[in-house]
Amino acid sequence: MKKQRSLIPIVFALILILLASSTFAQKIDTVKQVVDTAKKDSLSGFDSFNQKMERLFKIIPVPIITYSSEAGNVFGLAKFNLIHLSKTDTISKPSKLSEVFTISTKGRINASVSTELVFDENKYVIISYINYKKQPEYIFGIGNDVTRDSVEQVQYDRIQFVATGLRLIARNFYGGIGLDISNYFSIKPDSNSFLKRQNVTGLNGGWCVGGGLSLAFDSRDNRYNAFKGAYIIGKMVFYNQAFGSSYDFTKFELDARKYFNPWLRHVIAIQATTTATGGDVPFFQLAQMGGDSQMRGYYQGAYRDKILVDGQIEYRMPVWNIFGVTTWIGAGRVASSYSSLSLDGFHLSYGGGLRIRVDSKNNTNLRFDMGFGPGGISGFYINFGEAF
Repeated sequence: MKKQRSLIPIVFALILILLASSTFAQKIDTVKQVVDTAKKDSLSGFDSFNQKMERLFKIIPVPIITYSSEAGNVFGLAKFNLIHLSKTDTISKPSKLSEVFTISTKGRINASVSTELVFDENKYVIISYINYKKQPEYIFGIGNDVTRDSVEQVQYDRIQFVATGLRLIARNFYGGIGLDISNYFSIKPDSNSFLKRQNVTGLNGGWCVGGGLSLAFDSRDNRYNAFKGAYIIGKMVFYNQAFGSSYDFTKFELDARKYFNPWLRHVIAIQATTTATGGDVPFFQLAQMGGDSQMRGYYQGAYRDKILVDGQIEYRMPVWNIFGVTTWIGAGRVASSYSSLSLDGFHLSYGGGLRIRVDSKNNTNLRFDMGFGPGGISGFYINFGEAF
């Protein structure tokens, strides 16, 4: 009997512990519910709107507007998607599918589809671009010392297909082959154009068909908005009549980039590129300075020659939530050969931009850039992804 009585406090204590544990567990669940509710309540109307817009960006195209002091306003639509080609491949970085269609008040038409397909655990990369362009192209002349006062307009149509296939051959190193096919037709220069006076190669248009080799190094943490790592790609393409080309020439392109993450989510990005052409190069295949990615502010192709060198450094800074800003400075020039390059001939590019994150999963931005150069040079660009 004493034994039974001695067990009563123990049993009673166990009951109290169980009751306390149950009550504590209920309180924990209640706290969790309160926290979850608070988190949901703390999701501002802006965040909710942003989530809806991200889903919308994946479905519908985005209006784009660009401007340059030579070409004026261009309006269009752009579509950008990052996708994974295989659900079972959790190692490969996302692939890109991008489409752009633009038209201007002067009858300029530009339609293109570009891809970067990554598959089999990053072992294979296929970069391709197909484009149709009908537009008056603006050109100051051939050489680095031409001026805006001598600007001319050359009307032409172009169809182009470019593809580069890369295979992983060592850690971060890729090797592969490339193909470039384009046809230039309906070329109509100004009546007193230097192209006619000097009988410049390419005046009659024609096919440019070439094949070549590519080597690349890629250690970026993100292909479309890198915070750290490096990217270097070199291409050598041979255009020959044996392939069906109207012209015999060569083109070498080198693009080197380095990314630093000094603190928090800030990025310092550096890029240097060069293009070298040789042989019977038509004027529309010469190395061309400017565009929406390099030497922003300059109309692409206004300055052109057999050689191009340029470089830029860009500072990217988050501001709040999905917004960020960037500023850059760059320099570049064209020349007839590397030996004729001189430091006093470089043109200056500088500017800034706004970034709006449109894909949180892949940290991809919609960018708004305004680029400038001395003497009234300027350009405004809206596009997806970083400039480089």
